[in-house]
Amino acid sequence: MSNKGKVITLGFFLAAIIIIITSVFIFIDRSEANNASSNMVKVDINEINYQIDNGDKEGAKENLALLADKTGTSETHAYRYIVMGGVSLAIVVIVLAYVYAAILRPFDRLESFASQVAAGNLDVPLNQEKGQYFGKFTWAFDSMRKEIKKARDAEKTAIDNNKTVIATLSHDIKTPISSIRTYCEALEANLDRTPEKRSLYLNTIMDKCDEVGRLTDDLFVHSVSDMNQLSVTPTKLDVKAYMMQTVELLSADDKVRYHDGFSESVYIKADPARLTQILENLVANSGKYAGTIVDIKTYVEGSKVITEVRDYGKGIPEENMPFITQKFYRGNNVEGIQGSGLGLYICNYLADKMGAQIELNNVYDGETCVGFMGKIIFDVVS
Repeated sequence: MSNKGKVITLGFFLAAIIIIITSVFIFIDRSEANNASSNMVKVDINEINYQIDNGDKEGAKENLALLADKTGTSETHAYRYIVMGGVSLAIVVIVLAYVYAAILRPFDRLESFASQVAAGNLDVPLNQEKGQYFGKFTWAFDSMRKEIKKARDAEKTAIDNNKTVIATLSHDIKTPISSIRTYCEALEANLDRTPEKRSLYLNTIMDKCDEVGRLTDDLFVHSVSDMNQLSVTPTKLDVKAYMMQTVELLSADDKVRYHDGFSESVYIKADPARLTQILENLVANSGKYAGTIVDIKTYVEGSKVITEVRDYGKGIPEENMPFITQKFYRGNNVEGIQGSGLGLYICNYLADKMGAQIELNNVYDGETCVGFMGKIIFDVVS
């Protein structure tokens, strides 16, 4: 039943109660009036009979006239109750009409509005009325509708823009790759017959590789919002064998040194591809920002397997440390160095997905910062 139907039903119920109470009072009043009138009539009749018996005809006529007046006033109280009942009914109708108009009808509109929003129709406004008790409540709901609509429009725009950017960058990557292939074919065909030409070919290839790197960085930045779709599949992994194989791939210029702290094989639960991503990001960050030798050390401490990746640069300013794993965040000491602010965010994200911990801290010698260290901590499994 609608709110309007409930109000009408309540109105009829209260009206019935008022009519019944009024009728009861009228009945009681009439009964009392009739009893009193009957007693008075008996007294007056006796007095009139006495006057007639004594020959006082004039007195008897006067008493008869008075008796007629008394019997004529016995119903005046009934009208008073009828008037009171009518006034009560009018008050009930006015109050119920006000409650419906000021309170219940706005809720009916809110219900209709909520149904429209739930159905996905965000173009229906929720109008406010002057003097409405729920003005702020209504305003909040309509503001929510506007914010949802704005968010959906922004999401649609972002998706469209993202598709356009990815398509554009994918197309742009083809150009430098084509140039790299051309110069590689030229080298294979021995067209670099002079040292100058050979140097030109090699420099061009390296420039084009840098260009591809920049384009893929841009591509990754625009697709990072889909990182929650990355698959992480932890498996039982022999850390000793894995590290010996992986470290060789982390640096082609012998700037990465590995220190094996194992006396025997130790196992962890990790996704080898994602763990490699973490190590590559930590090593790449150290190479880019510190420019020093990078030491990697893996060892067992209690029930944990810890892998340390340490450089010997200036570290990260302490005021930046609480934020370094946030998306797109970069410290204030990296001005002029190209980067997206995603490396440590990715490390933290992938470590969490594998059930590992990652600790990122500066290394100090007394009060002097002498490097930066990232620790990847896994539980030992049997």
